[in-house]
Amino acid sequence: MRPARPLALVVLLAFASIVAGCSGTHGARAWASSVCTTLEPWRTEIGSLTTRAQQQMSALTTPGQAKENLSRLFGGAENASEKARAGVAKAGVPDVTNGKQIADSFLSSLTAMRDAYGKARTGIQALDTARSEPFYQQVTKVVAQLQADYSASGLDTSKLNSAELQEAFDELPECR
Repeated sequence: MRPARPLALVVLLAFASIVAGCSGTHGARAWASSVCTTLEPWRTEIGSLTTRAQQQMSALTTPGQAKENLSRLFGGAENASEKARAGVAKAGVPDVTNGKQIADSFLSSLTAMRDAYGKARTGIQALDTARSEPFYQQVTKVVAQLQADYSASGLDTSKLNSAELQEAFDELPECR
């Protein structure tokens, strides 16, 4: 049985996108605080789910067990991402120049992350577990697609310049 190393990359991408996301702020500070407070449990949940899946996948498991473990991981990540998206939506629009564009960009990124996990969950659930080698070859393809979808969902903060938000994200302890 092969270890699920591609999942480590998914976690790394998740953390990178959030760190990038925490560089862009109802008043700037209040919005940034709300967003960072919402995203912290999401990052923790994604990390926890990925660690558990890696542990399970590095153990000798049957294709059926691997399918169940990966489905649970991707379903949990999908749910956590939706919860984070809803929390950022609840934060509203920051009272800064281009605030709606900034809030929409955060929401779009989290929506795309949620959808990437959902697509991966559906892909894993569709796999035939009768033969081990073809199953794991297909798992590799599903995870590679997840990584590509996840990478494409990243928030590009270079286009969301707001000095007020930048300062809030840099200074607030909940954003570090």
